[in-house]
Amino acid sequence: MKQVVLVFIGGGFGSVLRYTISKYINDAHTGIPYGTFLVNILGSLLIGILLGLANKNHLMSHNYTLLLATGFCGGLTTFSTFAYENQVFLKTGDFLNFTLYTFTTFVVGFLAVFLGVYLIKQF
Repeated sequence: MKQVVLVFIGGGFGSVLRYTISKYINDAHTGIPYGTFLVNILGSLLIGILLGLANKNHLMSHNYTLLLATGFCGGLTTFSTFAYENQVFLKTGDFLNFTLYTFTTFVVGFLAVFLGVYLIKQF
């Protein structure tokens, strides 16, 4: 039960941060979801760092991993909003932004995870 509470707490903080960032950074005029992109990339970098720490000589306990990686990063990042925003691009015929947003999110997201893990391995 303790582990469920840790994920719940971490997820709550991550979700509030995601909401706040998206509220202030998403561009309502152009419909470009900069905030969603930013939280997904930051979350990817952070999960790479956290899981790198967890795997490197067990520098993080399982409970901290649940709180921060599963909870916080899970609440911070959002695949469902990303998918919805892409659906809006397709519905409005904005194929250029659909392609750019999808491709950039996946490539930069993967690179951010790899960068996080790499940075931890270097120290």
